[in-house]
Amino acid sequence: MRIPNHIGIIPDGNRRWAEKKGFEKQDGYEYGLNPGLYFLKLAKEYGIQEVTYYGFTTDNCKRPKKQIESFVKACVDAINLIAKENVSLLVLGNTNSAMFPKELLKYTKRTTIGNGGTKVNFLVNYGWDWDLGNVESACTNRKSILESLHSKDISRIDLILRWGGRKRLSGFLPIQSVYSDIYTIDDMWPDFKAEQFHEAMIWYNHQDVTLGG
Repeated sequence: MRIPNHIGIIPDGNRRWAEKKGFEKQDGYEYGLNPGLYFLKLAKEYGIQEVTYYGFTTDNCKRPKKQIESFVKACVDAINLIAKENVSLLVLGNTNSAMFPKELLKYTKRTTIGNGGTKVNFLVNYGWDWDLGNVESACTNRKSILESLHSKDISRIDLILRWGGRKRLSGFLPIQSVYSDIYTIDDMWPDFKAEQFHEAMIWYNHQDVTLGG
């Protein structure tokens, strides 16, 4: 089976899941923590070399205060869980903003944890426009443009998985996603199951990857 080197995850549907369960919208984020760690363990079993989680964006910070506090806390808690694994961890986002959690600053340079291994990237207070902010002043050749990205340490994404039924990228790493295959799952992220991962791998195995050629 052909396995993607790099998978991007858009863990959507936390608020809708919470409402269906009779909770407040902000309560859904906490229930996405264990699925995130479970996904990482499955990715390791498959030999995935790099995983990128879409935590929260600068646009998400327009939401009500209680929701903001909840998803920021959930991202911090998720990264603390991941930091107990053998990974090469990078947290990427606009650190100049007050919305970036100060306790995560120590991971804004790639950090080897334990024995290292799978590269794990976590986007926190990320904005596509922030990421591309230096591109305009870069030279026009491809190498210079890539090196001007804030996300230059994150490789091209082979496969993007999005939960929650939406079929859009929502600003997720636009340069790295340029040739990504996109697989969407109707279930909400807190309802993540191993079967969804396995089915996505089977689906990807049958895709014709040409990279535009």
